[in-house]
Amino acid sequence: MKNTSLILSIISLVAVVVLGILSLSNGGKETEVLTEGEAVEAAAAGDIVYVDLDRILMEYDMANDLRSVVETKVQNIQAEVNRRGKKLENDVVEFQNKIDKGLMTRSVAEAQSQKLQQQEVEFNNYAAQKQQEIQEEQVVMMNQLGDAIQTYIEKYNEEKQYAMILTNSGGAPVITANKTLDITDDVLAGLNEEYIKNKNNK
Repeated sequence: MKNTSLILSIISLVAVVVLGILSLSNGGKETEVLTEGEAVEAAAAGDIVYVDLDRILMEYDMANDLRSVVETKVQNIQAEVNRRGKKLENDVVEFQNKIDKGLMTRSVAEAQSQKLQQQEVEFNNYAAQKQQEIQEEQVVMMNQLGDAIQTYIEKYNEEKQYAMILTNSGGAPVITANKTLDITDDVLAGLNEEYIKNKNNK
């Protein structure tokens, strides 16, 4: 996850520098604004284009399938952690009730207290381990998605020959741009088509 954030930060920084250079080299010329009814041409080879990463992560079939698998695993892990936590809590309450009612000797109570403390330590270790497993599952999912998207876009650009393909996320680095430079629909269609084809072959 940290690697993905670092890569996106670097891409964003490079994009801001490139956009700054482009705006300076434009020499103050205004960009032509399309009025309603005019034909919108697609981006051409050599253009700097972008994809909306947020949309891809929401609408890419592979992302939805992986997210569903990870969510199921997370729910199962959390259910088991909650079950064990509830059992420990019940054991502590039962122990306290017996102490309050004087139903065990001091030596038995001390032994039982030590046993409960050990169970609490083991539970905390188990819960921390499971939390780490959840984080690892999420990191692996994001790495799989990142690899699939990058691999497809590299292959996609062999044909399109764009000068640069930026990833836009949350309005950064692309704050505003000509809509013809947004290739998200095209990339999404290709990603989903390739994913379904590979899924069926498996």
